Amino acid sequence: MAKADFYETLGVSRTADEKELKSTFRKLAMKYH
Repeated sequence: MAKADFYETLGVSRTADEKELKSTFRKLAMKYH
């Protein structure tokens, strides 16, 4: 089984900072939950 690429899943670059990761995660969580 292949490992999940969470950066790709969130649609952010690998150089994204913690603030950008949190913001993107929350936006997607609100959209899909």
